[in-house]
Amino acid sequence: MTTTSQKSVLWLALLAALATPTSAWAHLQAGEAGGFLSGVHHPISGWDHVLAMVAVGLWGAQLGAPALWLLPVTFPMVMALGAMMGLLGIPLPGVEIGIALSAMVLGTLVATEKRPPLWVAACIVGFFAIFHGHAHGTELPAGQSGLLYSAGFVMATGCLHGMGIAIGVIHRWSAGRLVLRVAGGFIAAAGVYFLVSGLA
Repeated sequence: MTTTSQKSVLWLALLAALATPTSAWAHLQAGEAGGFLSGVHHPISGWDHVLAMVAVGLWGAQLGAPALWLLPVTFPMVMALGAMMGLLGIPLPGVEIGIALSAMVLGTLVATEKRPPLWVAACIVGFFAIFHGHAHGTELPAGQSGLLYSAGFVMATGCLHGMGIAIGVIHRWSAGRLVLRVAGGFIAAAGVYFLVSGLA
């Protein structure tokens, strides 16, 4: 195994360890999140965030350049806008529904290997990023650093996208394409579970 391959394996192991959620449903209660480390922890604290963000990386890997980098850049940028809305107390209806739908839709796009125009793909990713960002922003307690918290969850989000892209490298092989499509189906099914659980 080459040094580059060894480094890739180590990074994937680290990202997998960071992505291990502490609960099945995503969000900390208001008042529990604050500072950089809480920001890093928030996106990886539940499967609804983790799977949707990994799906963005998987879909980008399927689509190839320039979507490979554009989608993982679009998501955090628009997510920051959603977070600002949350920090300012601007209401956004159906945040949990939007997050669940993000896993359903993005998972389905990976499972079906859809290839829309680049601007459509970016709009889809950006639309769902608003909900994820708003959820992050509303959970910053008073008196904590919004800047450090935001930097933390943007960094964690980028790592999750990177994990999806790294896994998506297997798309170059026919068996790998099948594995990615199955993974997309799993993410979509998980999204249905999140939606049903949230509405129950």
